[in-house]
Order: sequence, then C-alpha cells, then structure tokens
Amino acid sequence: MNQKALVCLASFIFVVIACEKQSLSPERKSEVPSLPKVIVEREKVEKTQPPPPEVKIKLRRDGKDSYSWELSGSDVDQILKVNEKLRRQLTGDQTR
Repeated sequence: MNQKALVCLASFIFVVIACEKQSLSPERKSEVPSLPKVIVEREKVEKTQPPPPEVKIKLRRDGKDSYSWELSGSDVDQILKVNEKLRRQLTGDQTR
C-alpha cells in the first residue's frame, strides 16, 4: 500500500502541477504583449506668402513728350493699381 500511496500522491502532484501550468498559459496568452511605442510627427509645412503678382509694363514716349503704356499680368487688381499709379506720376492726374 505504501507504494500505491506514493504513486497516487506523485501522480496527484503531477496532475496538479500540469493543471496549474495550463491555467497559467491562457492568462499569458491573453496578455497583450508590450508593443514598442511609435511616435509619429507630422512634417510642419511652413506656409509662406506667395510673391505678389507681377505686372509687366511697356512704357512708350512719343515725339511730343507724352507717355503711353501697356500693362500685362495675372492679377487684374494689381494691374489697375499700377495703372492708376502710372497715370498719377506720368500725367500729373490727381483724380482719386
């Protein structure tokens, strides 16, 4: 009986240890493995002001010392401002 008791006790301990390892395994599996932290930085895009629209001026002077000009460009408002400035400076017109 003594041997049977030892075999039963040893097998009981073996079963208990095996059950504990199995019960610990699912807990370890359910743990989320620690993932490396990734920090994403977005590139900061500097917002720069576009250069002012360019106005091309073709200035002409005739034989009577009077001036005329042609203006070209992409921005109508800028063209009108330049035209007004030329009119005031070259013709002495003080309107507006």
